Amino acid sequence: MSSSPERGDHGRLARELGVPGATMLGLGSILGTGVFVSIGVAAGVAGPAVLAAIVLAAGLAVCNALSSAQLAATYPVSGGTYEYGYRLLRPELGFVAGWVFLCAKSASAATAALGAVGYLAHLLGIQPGGALGTAAAALAVAVTVLVLGGLRRSSAVNIGIVSVTVLALAAFAGAGLVRLASGAARPFTPVLPDANGGAGPLLYATALMFVAYTGYARIATLGEEVREPARTIPRAIVVTLAVSAALYLLVAVAALGAVPPDVLAGAAETSAVPLEAAARAMDVPVLGTLVALGAVTAMLGVLLNLLLGLSRVALAMGRRRDLPPAFARLTRSGTPRLAVGAAGAVVAAIASLGEIEITWAFSAFTVLLYYAITNLAALRLPEGARLYPPAVAWTGLVGCLGLTAFLPGRVWILGAVLVGAGLVWHVITRILWPEHRT
Repeated sequence: MSSSPERGDHGRLARELGVPGATMLGLGSILGTGVFVSIGVAAGVAGPAVLAAIVLAAGLAVCNALSSAQLAATYPVSGGTYEYGYRLLRPELGFVAGWVFLCAKSASAATAALGAVGYLAHLLGIQPGGALGTAAAALAVAVTVLVLGGLRRSSAVNIGIVSVTVLALAAFAGAGLVRLASGAARPFTPVLPDANGGAGPLLYATALMFVAYTGYARIATLGEEVREPARTIPRAIVVTLAVSAALYLLVAVAALGAVPPDVLAGAAETSAVPLEAAARAMDVPVLGTLVALGAVTAMLGVLLNLLLGLSRVALAMGRRRDLPPAFARLTRSGTPRLAVGAAGAVVAAIASLGEIEITWAFSAFTVLLYYAITNLAALRLPEGARLYPPAVAWTGLVGCLGLTAFLPGRVWILGAVLVGAGLVWHVITRILWPEHRT
């Protein structure tokens, strides 16, 4: 069977991305609800200690990122941890990684579509009411059509989207730092929790903030479409994390200097735009509007990148018959059209409901489980394929599993039900499509 996407239904994807394009796709995945929403949510949990949570989460993300980088450099194929679990661990662990990714990220993409429409309506002074779900579904369909046009076109649009988002965040952080230097900012102490409160709130906030960094996995998920993957993927992941961590810290300092943590948390719950509330408190002309616009582009970027990631994981699962084999087919231009269309249809259907309750705690559970499997796979790499010492993967594994202990019990129950349902489907697929999978 040919490996060219122009010949045969199950060919390989074309390698289109270099370091800049891969980095921008990573930033497009990270700079979304994480920076515009989760900072406010985590501030409500840990108060000013959210600054420490951002740093701790970044450290754990670095360990996971390095594990992802060396895996993706060794196995530069679509699917990310789904593929690594299959190749280096057990098929069941690989499947669980792919399953939780599809379930969680489909809902996250729908939430991003709803958020983009809601933020835009808020910016324009419109009350969408019952039309919110319909508009969000239409947006999901429009972005799906864009993704069907191929990775090169999607990457170009993503660069424009990320540029506006970064500009808005930089303006917000700059205004906050000016206030801090002038003494106008409110104090945000203590940065570390006191002895009475214990470390629980800080570690819970760290788990919530960890979700905000996980978009870099999209680079590994698109590993089959990256040029010189052994060089490009590690560099793009490290640059993506460094830029996003610096922005998160600067944005959090600016936000906490403008309004108290409880105000940020309240705005996250009611309007889902806590940074806009902080921006308007700074009383800087047009800053609130710019931040709201940045929130719109951020949600668009998240939706675009999640659809890319979802379709590539569906493609990989179709190749192994964990999803219908038709999902593995490519067009002559090298696009997994059916996988993209299916991902878009699911996202649009969820978005059309108009009201989705996805807690950050559940998102944290799924991504911590996903990256625990990533680190386990990295520990199984042969000596010659390792780019970093095993201590890096061990730190990531222990950190991921340890943080799950600070998540609410109901999240564990929901996660167990989700994984159980997936394993039942895994058994069913072996009856429907019994072909060789390893």
